[in-house]
Amino acid sequence: MPVPVSSRLHARYSPRALAATLAWLRVCAVVGQLATVLGVAHLLELPIAEGALLAGITALAAFDAAVWWRLRQRWPVGETEVVAHLAVDTGVLCYLLYLTGGATNPFVSLYIVPIALAAMALSPRHLAASVGIACLAYFIVLIRHEPLPDIASHAAHGGQVFAARDFNLHVLGMAVNFAISAVLLGFFIWRLARDLRRRETLAQRERERALRDEGILAIATQAAGAAHELNTPLSTIRTLVGELRREHPADTPLGEDLALLAGQADRCRDILRELVQVGSAQLTEQAQVQTLPAFIADCAERFRLLRPAVNLDITLADEAHLAPLRIVSALRHAILNLLNNAADASELSASAKVEFAANCTATDVVIEVRDHGPGLPQAVREAAGMRFVSAKRDGLGLGLALTNATIERFHGSLRADAAMGGGTLTRLTLPLSALRAQAQ
Repeated sequence: MPVPVSSRLHARYSPRALAATLAWLRVCAVVGQLATVLGVAHLLELPIAEGALLAGITALAAFDAAVWWRLRQRWPVGETEVVAHLAVDTGVLCYLLYLTGGATNPFVSLYIVPIALAAMALSPRHLAASVGIACLAYFIVLIRHEPLPDIASHAAHGGQVFAARDFNLHVLGMAVNFAISAVLLGFFIWRLARDLRRRETLAQRERERALRDEGILAIATQAAGAAHELNTPLSTIRTLVGELRREHPADTPLGEDLALLAGQADRCRDILRELVQVGSAQLTEQAQVQTLPAFIADCAERFRLLRPAVNLDITLADEAHLAPLRIVSALRHAILNLLNNAADASELSASAKVEFAANCTATDVVIEVRDHGPGLPQAVREAAGMRFVSAKRDGLGLGLALTNATIERFHGSLRADAAMGGGTLTRLTLPLSALRAQAQ
């Protein structure tokens, strides 16, 4: 079964993902804090507790190194652990702010960044704990802190190299803080918006897939009912044909027509029996073990019996996998649907050529079918079997939809593109792991 949208996107907002994001931000914070402390102490020559500040930055760097080691382990990362990471970050920032002016330091608003990240991944209970830690840290530096030296008064005593008389350190810090906040918030809001757009796109595809499957199920139900109901009139037709033959044994033209009618009735009966057999095999997951070359040859032989007038050009790469693969009958019918669609498309351009190619990579089986027709409209190519659409005048779009549904059962993909030189190239990709798992 395809992976649900929520499962595929959950990893982007999981506690482990948030811990990794915080680890990267911690690297940036260590670099930025180190540059700021050294710049203020040596370029501005302000009397700050350089040694104590560097000790706090070193402790943060050591903690980040431990977090990177932790993330390489397979232990699950819980929300409580992420809150502990945020508590350490907040505590170190609180220590640095205590030594550099406390709440009067313009960088105090950086308390907001971890809260914004926590809101993306944590539960309300753990988010409330993160907010409480940030508020407590802000309150601490608000009431207790070392005063920040004034750059203007320090310049009046000759300790500043390049500052002007009215230059204010707080204004400079606010400008730098604004730039940092703008970059961080802009980046994370952009990423959040991108993921939301991706979520909407995937959700739309899931809705289309559900509608398609509902349509296929409705058609299958009707087909099963029709097969059951057709069995009785077919038996009646065969009985009447036998009686007419006995009543008119000397009528040669009538006998030939009755023989044709009997043959067609037998053919309909065989089709119904095959339909029942396919359904039974599908329910019991019965399959045939074949290599890829044997499977391609089998599909080609069946197609030539159906469409003998079509010139089928087969290309089998040397890298074709020779290991046995278990092929269900639905997969064989999916390939035949693609070949039939390609033959119909080629006939529209007065061509009888269809190209059939197969290749095998280290992870996937790739099967390509190319026609030499006028090409599919872009809307049909984009649908790619998700909806019942067809470019043929009398087409129902059912064959491509059934093919795509079968491919998705094996976690594969189906893609239709315009081919070089005209026509359409339909590429079917099946993961070897799914086929091997079926074989096992």
